[in-house]
Amino acid sequence: MKLQITIEGRTYAAEVEVLEDESNEALPGYLPDSANAPTTLPAGAYAPSRVAEMHSADEKLYQSPVTGLVIRVNVVPGQQLQAGELILVLEAMKMETSITAHHAGKVKSVNVKAGDPVKLHQVMVELE
Repeated sequence: MKLQITIEGRTYAAEVEVLEDESNEALPGYLPDSANAPTTLPAGAYAPSRVAEMHSADEKLYQSPVTGLVIRVNVVPGQQLQAGELILVLEAMKMETSITAHHAGKVKSVNVKAGDPVKLHQVMVELE
């Protein structure tokens, strides 16, 4: 069977062999039946992401939780923020991450603008 895939505008062709077994047996080491899966996971195996919780210890610096691109900045220096208010939006791997205020405060500085690339843990906004 021939397949075609397009990645970033470039098209690639691949030939694939489909393996089918009339007995419908599972591959060795593969458990298709979720009933055979373990009911408990090892500690920390699938811990929820802490991306949304990343901020400095004093909670005055808002750092990038991902390497990505700034899509939108909703604050300016001197602006008063309420807890939960949207500060900015980042994009990484075609997914958007909203950065919101952890508590009320006044914006001291904004170090990024829409279209800027950011690195992991880069300080984007600082509160007074």
